[in-house]
Amino acid sequence: MRITETNLSGCFIMEPTLFKDERGVFFESYQQKKFEEAIGKKVNFVQDNISVSSKGVLRGLHLQTGVHAQAKLVQVVHGEVLDVIVDLRPDSPTFGEHYKLKLSSKNRTLIFIPKGMAHGFVTLSQEATFMYKCDAFYNSASESGVIYNDKDLKIDWQYPIKTPIVSEKDILLPTFKEFFK
Repeated sequence: MRITETNLSGCFIMEPTLFKDERGVFFESYQQKKFEEAIGKKVNFVQDNISVSSKGVLRGLHLQTGVHAQAKLVQVVHGEVLDVIVDLRPDSPTFGEHYKLKLSSKNRTLIFIPKGMAHGFVTLSQEATFMYKCDAFYNSASESGVIYNDKDLKIDWQYPIKTPIVSEKDILLPTFKEFFK
């Protein structure tokens, strides 16, 4: 497994080694010892979440705040998405920057998102199944985020969909500037 840091401080891409033969593919999607050695800290994942989205669905940009903040390890187990992470940690050297990449069941790439970063994705395939490992339990009172099309963040979602399907809750998320008021 190759683990490399992205342009966002503390955010890592994990590219598993794939073993292919006539039967199919085998790979380790997560190995605690290798993972913790690469990122330089212990992470105790306590909850797994799965979402299934149809083409054009845009989820995000989400995070949990305060004592319920979550670090996440995310991957697509079926389909393809464009994944976007935004650094919302005011004390971070990469504060306000974003990173994006395609995650798919073909490339098998995972991404580790530390606490304090917002996360979102748009589904590019007909359907995508997305899996999240979280290091804190979900708490609805700690839900927050930033609107996906914030003019200051200037995220180019590169989706071939003219109008993404976005939940009412996500449309009402604050802008980047409003998030910090």
